[in-house]
Amino acid sequence: SIQNADFQSILALYQRQKDANWAYTALEISPSSSNDEVKKAYRRMAMKYHPDKVNSLGDEVRQSATEKFRKVKEAYDYLKEQRGI
Repeated sequence: SIQNADFQSILALYQRQKDANWAYTALEISPSSSNDEVKKAYRRMAMKYHPDKVNSLGDEVRQSATEKFRKVKEAYDYLKEQRGI
């Protein structure tokens, strides 16, 4: 079963046209988060979804984690650009 925060995070990655705060939701933080909190959230999510972390769980899980990791990085890169980090 998937946690609600994980579901919302994943959903945000695909709702970017509808949700101006998609990148924050994807990183499970709020728009009022500091730059340090943005960086910490990215590191936390990157560790959670890094393909090497789930390598032993099979190809399907690794492929899913790889896609999520890529999207988390996309959200972080977007916020870095928006915030000038």
